[in-house]
Order: sequence, then C-alpha cells, then structure tokens
Amino acid sequence: QVQLVESGGGLVQAGGSLRLSCAASGSIFRIATMGWFRQAPGNERELVAHVTTGGSTVYAESVKGRFTISRDNAKNTLYLQMNSLKPEDTAVYYCSAARIVSPFTRYWGQGTQVTVSS
Repeated sequence: QVQLVESGGGLVQAGGSLRLSCAASGSIFRIATMGWFRQAPGNERELVAHVTTGGSTVYAESVKGRFTISRDNAKNTLYLQMNSLKPEDTAVYYCSAARIVSPFTRYWGQGTQVTVSS
C-alpha cells in the first residue's frame, strides 16, 4: 500500500519561505517520478514541479527561480523549498508519485495548505 504524507505547510508573509516534505511509504519511491501539484479555490490542480528517478526536474513557469524540488532516495522523502513566496502561491499543495513501470498509477497525498499573506 502506497502512502504519501505531506508536511510543512502553513501561513507565511509575502517574501517568506516554506519547505514542504512528503514521506513515501513502500517501494514506490524508487520507481516513481515524484512531484508537487497545487490547487487554489476555483482553479484546477496544476503541476508545480516534478523530479524523475534520475534527478531531472521540471518547473512551472510561475515558480522557476523561486522553488526548488529535491528527493532523498535514502529517506524516501520529497521536498519543495519555496522562497520569495507570493499571495498567488496560496493553495493546497499535493505530493504525487507517478509509477514509471506498469501499472502506470499516480498516487496522491492528502494535501497541505500554504497561505501567503500580502
């Protein structure tokens, strides 16, 4: 059974920083592209960033230069360092694990709220 547990969300002022963590259970971490998505009220869920098993990264244009995604394969943990936060970054942030081998299932965490005040 795959479990993804996020932590690190909270309330921060604009310009501040937060670091999100996602602890993955089971063996999913070694065979998954790990990512962070976010969903603001009234909006669709969108990709923030992802990192492959080989360490390649992709970022949404809106967070490039401010956010850094990383993975610790020894700890089965995914991170998202968020700097220079803006009010428009306010959303529920979800950890995702997408299997790169069949079945190509995507798993989701329960989400963590990030609120950036102006």
